[in-house]
Amino acid sequence: MKSAKNVMVCVTQQKTCERLIRRGAELRDAYEGQLFVVHVTQEGWNFLGKSKEGDALEYLFEKSKAHGANLTVLRSNDVLTTLKEQVEKNNIDIIVMGEAGGDYEENSIISSLGKRLHENVIFEVVPAKLKKKVV
Repeated sequence: MKSAKNVMVCVTQQKTCERLIRRGAELRDAYEGQLFVVHVTQEGWNFLGKSKEGDALEYLFEKSKAHGANLTVLRSNDVLTTLKEQVEKNNIDIIVMGEAGGDYEENSIISSLGKRLHENVIFEVVPAKLKKKVV
């Protein structure tokens, strides 16, 4: 019998993050855990001041809700520490993040966050675009 695993999906205010939430829901269902969707923004940034950003967050809220997760929006000047706190608070086993531009680099947010967490936390990186299969 597999043990339940909690999943945290890290999103930005882009509507393209729906694919991350969908993948998080798949993992949650496979491991019978809970799903947490988290967005961290810098303190002082007016992320709801622009209608496009507000629309994007509303969209992410609706997609999170549709997949049985709450969207948590946090303000922090230390994004990595805030994400680490969410991992610890919610007993996260798997973190879903989108693929950043370029290759996996030593100074990427995934690498930096991974160094702060216990070794049992798994990162699932979702590609920006699905690559077509060559038949």
